[in-house]
Amino acid sequence: MITLRAGAEPSYWNWAPTPPMGWNSYDAWGTSVNEKQVLANARYMQEHLLAHGWKYIVIDARWYDSVSSYDDRNFNRDRADAQLFADEFRRLLPATNRFPSAVDGKGFKPLADQIHALGLKFGFHMMRGIPRQAVRARTPIAESHFTAADAADTNSICGWCPDMFGVRNNEAGQAWYDSCARLWASWGIDFIKVDDLSRPYHASEIEMIRKALDRCGRPIVFSTSPGPTDRKEAANISKQANMWRISGDFWDQWGDTYRSGLNHQFDLLAQWQGVGGPGHWPDADMIPFGHIGIKCTIAGPDRQTRFTHDEQRTLMSLWALAPSPLMLGANLPDLDGWTLSLLTNDEVLAVNQDPLGSPARRVVQAKGTEIWVKDLRDGSKAIGLFNRSDAAQPVELNWSDAGLTGKQKLRDLWAHKDLGTFEGKFSVQVPSHGAVLLRADGENIAK
Repeated sequence: MITLRAGAEPSYWNWAPTPPMGWNSYDAWGTSVNEKQVLANARYMQEHLLAHGWKYIVIDARWYDSVSSYDDRNFNRDRADAQLFADEFRRLLPATNRFPSAVDGKGFKPLADQIHALGLKFGFHMMRGIPRQAVRARTPIAESHFTAADAADTNSICGWCPDMFGVRNNEAGQAWYDSCARLWASWGIDFIKVDDLSRPYHASEIEMIRKALDRCGRPIVFSTSPGPTDRKEAANISKQANMWRISGDFWDQWGDTYRSGLNHQFDLLAQWQGVGGPGHWPDADMIPFGHIGIKCTIAGPDRQTRFTHDEQRTLMSLWALAPSPLMLGANLPDLDGWTLSLLTNDEVLAVNQDPLGSPARRVVQAKGTEIWVKDLRDGSKAIGLFNRSDAAQPVELNWSDAGLTGKQKLRDLWAHKDLGTFEGKFSVQVPSHGAVLLRADGENIAK
C-alpha cells in the first residue's frame, strides 16, 4: 500500500476525502452538450440525488468549439484548425452559441453560480496542453513575459484531438498552466478533468497542473484521464491527482469487447487495490446506466443501457467496495424509477463513502466467483460476493477468508434486509453476472 510519512499528506487530499459523486455529460451528449442540457441535469440532481450525496456537475469535452453536431469519432479530422473560443491570451472560453451565459468573456462563472445556487459543485473537462492557435499566434501568456510558443512542445500532440500542443517542463510551461488555473478559479470551478495525461503518462504536465491548482487559491478536485494508467506510476499519480483513470473508456458491455467491459474491471481494480485512500482514488470510469448515446456517437446508438439489472447491481457493488468515484453518464431527467432506486440506495452508497476510505481486498477467486472485503470505520466489514460466470451458482463466504471471527450479523444491503446471525461461514446463490453485497457486524450481537 502506498503511504506518505505521518504529517506529509498533501493538503489537496482534503478536497476529495471520499470518492467524488456526480454526473458527467459525455456518455449521453458527447461533445455536443449545451447550457440548457447541463442545467436540466443539475436541477434533476438537486431534486432527486443531492440528498444521497451526488453533487458534481461536470461538462465534458470541447465546450469551447461552436460546432457541436459533428460525429465525435471524426472531430480530429473535421475540426483541425478550427477557431476555438478564447480570451485575449487564448485561454479557452465556452462557445457562446452553446453556453449563452458566457457572453462578453464571462466564461463559466454565470453557469457555475447557477449550479452552486442549487447546492451543487461544478466542473469541466480540459485537454492537456496549450491551444495550437495560441502557439501559432505567439500569444502572450497572462502575467508573464513568455509567449505561448515558449511554452509549447510542438512534437507532443494528442492522437485523437486536434486542439492542443503539449507543454514543456519549463518556466513558460508552468506560467501557462498557472494562468489557466487562475482563470478557472475566478469562474468558481470545483472539479477539473484533464484528458490525454495518462496514456502515455505525462508526469511533468501532471505535476505542473498540480502545482498550478495549488497556487490558484481555490480547492479544485483534479481528475486525470483517460486510462489505463500504468500501475508502475502509482507512487506518482497518487500524490498528484485526486482521481485517475485505471481503464480506457468504459461502456455498457459485460465482456471484453472494449477491453474495458465490466468483467475486465474486476481485474483492473484488483491491480490497484491498496493504492487509494482519502483524497486520492483509482477511478473505474463513468457509470453508463440509463439513457446514453443521445449525441455521443462514439458510444454507439441512442439507447438505454445494455447492462442487465444484475450487472448494474454488480457494478455499483464493485465501485462501492473498491472504492471508485461515482460519476453518472445518463441523461438524468430520463431516469426510470428502477435506476433511480439503484442510485439512491443509501446503504450501498455508504460503503463507497465510508470515511475510513479503506480499499477493498479481493480475497477469494474460485470457478468464476470471487469475494471482496472492505473494512469500514465503525469496525464492521462490507463484503461483496460476485459471480462472473455465465450461470447462477452458490458463493460461500468463509470467515477465515474475510478476517471474521465468532458470530456475525449479516445484512443484505441491496435488499435492505437482515439475514440473521451466522458463525463460521455463509453461502448464497448468486445469479450470473450478479452480486450480493453484505455488511458483517460482530460487535452488536446480543450475548
